[in-house]
Amino acid sequence: MTKTALLISTYNWESALDLVLQSVELQSIIPFEILIADDGSGESTRNLILNWQNKSSLNIKHFWQEDDGFRKTIIMNKAIAESISDYIIQIDGDIIMDKDFIKDHLKYRKKGFFINGSRALISESNTKKIIASGILNMNEVSKNVKNKINATRFPLASFIFRKDHYKSDNVKGCNFSFWKKDFIEVNGYNNEMNGWGHEDIELAARLNNLGIKQRRLKMVAVCYHLYHKYCDRKNELKNLTIYQEIVKNKIIRTNSGMLD
Repeated sequence: MTKTALLISTYNWESALDLVLQSVELQSIIPFEILIADDGSGESTRNLILNWQNKSSLNIKHFWQEDDGFRKTIIMNKAIAESISDYIIQIDGDIIMDKDFIKDHLKYRKKGFFINGSRALISESNTKKIIASGILNMNEVSKNVKNKINATRFPLASFIFRKDHYKSDNVKGCNFSFWKKDFIEVNGYNNEMNGWGHEDIELAARLNNLGIKQRRLKMVAVCYHLYHKYCDRKNELKNLTIYQEIVKNKIIRTNSGMLD
């Protein structure tokens, strides 16, 4: 049986992370491991995770690094390196999952592919209400979302939208899954991509260059993104340039990644 890890990236938003973990408990299939990749959060996040580890049957593992700017790729690499699972399903710490999110990723996984899913956007006002409540209510979560089709789970119609192709520029790490073996072959995330932007499409491009196709999903693997203000994007252009070089030169392995 394939062991599966759910990888959750987080930074100093423990109220959102708490809701995410509540949605993990509601899953129709519970992942073997929960890997929390923490890019330097403070004591409140640590205490929240400790509380969950003590009260829940979920197998939660917390990976933390000192806060020294946006270094998400480094802590993600560390978490995956220490995982004992074969398959990694990745979300952000502000993503609330439909109860069949894990089930759908596992159903549609296939050797030679990574999965790129969609997410529905929760409005600012509804995000405030959900956060204030602190108790996950999926009926409330699904209210007033943008891009309604992304909030609709309809497996019988999902094949209409499904695409299996070489593509990287539309990948979002908030709904993304891959085989750990493939991740190791490309040496994981590129640790030189500090600051927000394009780390997921850069990884996907190297997977493409390895011969791994994208499987694009809609109307399955449904998830909801809590509203927040944009991160500082001062490094976006630098990271985009790295991505473009990966595509142009068909580079497979990063020289600064998981095994370095």
